[in-house]
Amino acid sequence: RAAFATAPESEAAPVHPVPVADALRWDPTRYNPQSVTVGDQTIQVRAYEGVPVVARPIEPAYQAINLYVPEVYFHGGHIGAFDACTAPIFLPIGVGGYMPAKPGTLTSRMGPPSTEAAPTASAIALSRGFIVAAPGARGRTLQAADGLWTGKAPAAIVDLKAAVRWLRYNSGPLPGNVERIVSNGTSAGGALSALLGASGNHPDYEADLQALGAAPGRDDVFAVSAYCPITNLAHADEAYEWQFEGLREYRNVAITMLDFRVQRKEIVGRLDEAQLVLSAALRADFVAYVNQLGLRAPDGTPLTLEADGQGRLRDHITALLKAAAQRALDGGEDLAGAHWLTIQNGQIQALDFDAHVRAAGRMKSLPGFDGLALETGENQLFGSSMTDNRHFTDFAFRRSMVSDAECADVRTVRSMDAMWQIADERSTVASRWRIRHGAMDRDTSFAVPTLLAAAARQRKAAVDFALPWGLPHCGDHDLDELFAWSEGAVVSG
Repeated sequence: RAAFATAPESEAAPVHPVPVADALRWDPTRYNPQSVTVGDQTIQVRAYEGVPVVARPIEPAYQAINLYVPEVYFHGGHIGAFDACTAPIFLPIGVGGYMPAKPGTLTSRMGPPSTEAAPTASAIALSRGFIVAAPGARGRTLQAADGLWTGKAPAAIVDLKAAVRWLRYNSGPLPGNVERIVSNGTSAGGALSALLGASGNHPDYEADLQALGAAPGRDDVFAVSAYCPITNLAHADEAYEWQFEGLREYRNVAITMLDFRVQRKEIVGRLDEAQLVLSAALRADFVAYVNQLGLRAPDGTPLTLEADGQGRLRDHITALLKAAAQRALDGGEDLAGAHWLTIQNGQIQALDFDAHVRAAGRMKSLPGFDGLALETGENQLFGSSMTDNRHFTDFAFRRSMVSDAECADVRTVRSMDAMWQIADERSTVASRWRIRHGAMDRDTSFAVPTLLAAAARQRKAAVDFALPWGLPHCGDHDLDELFAWSEGAVVSG
């Protein structure tokens, strides 16, 4: 492992530039008129759909973008404070479970079922004067007719970078301010949003981008919105066991199909004695990993752990949970059922972290991310063009239950990891970050987004991070707040 401040040098071989085809030039005449209604506001929109973002696509249906521009921007008009020159660009990433995602539409949503009747994030973005640029991306299950796998890591992030480059390549004739791109995603999409913000212009992706005929130029973004990001996969199993060690029963969710919509099946099980031994080993590895990062809380407190898993990182997360509970209490929510809280005179006096974790419950078996039988979606993500599933950690590879198992190379794993990329000074890091991870989310450890937020702060980014009380693994649940934050970030620069 390498510490936060010492990410390794690129291993990419030099490549020769590839000219960009004229096909990547935006054609302003090829659109369909659409409209979207938010409250009592109806916005007429020019929809440019299925626009290629690379000259030599491998999966054309996914390596494309849908662009939605308010009609008034073509007639010198404005929406709120924005016009054709100043309008920020909202980049909704529809990926979930690292599955393939076609470009999003104005009806695509990643929010919880309770938001089905509400306007989508893209609709609200348009009503606020944003331009919507919804990219597609290849994913882990794509396979070509010749049998080769075409969506393995790092395909998804390469496609998203190509989309950002396409926007910059066409800036000028294309309305919108390409210096104010705000990415947004949930779960794996949240991880990709974070990775996009963490790895701007990093040279490790250049060979893949040029091979696809991506536009030349920059691929950094201005701001990141990440809901419950499933990132830091090389250490996700360690973080999970640090949080859930000792909880034997799990209720896992197997994803069978995901393309904007999740198909889930619950699997109930119980860890055996051998798995409990592995859990303790993973926790010890996580302590060592955290302590070499050199990260700090907003008040400057080092985010470290003791050998038993206690320590300042855990205290910091406990404080974040207490703050979330206090906001819920102040908002009128009844927290009497939360027996792990001590409440006096309308104030949260204490929160029992272990009891809170038990109340949420364990979701994953062990290891939950790099499965010993190569059974997880993440194993499939790190496959190769010739191999469907591979390990991506030494811990699982050494203990693999598959006799001919392979392990992904370090560079490939690093290419999908926001924590690695944000640590590398060669990356242009987004200057504004908003991260939300539900206080009842069991899909990954609280430590994962907490460390990501600290890493972004260490790169001098402004970070808004919270653990919303009572929420499970979900996104787009606070869109009014998201766009208020986005507008504030855009205006403040």
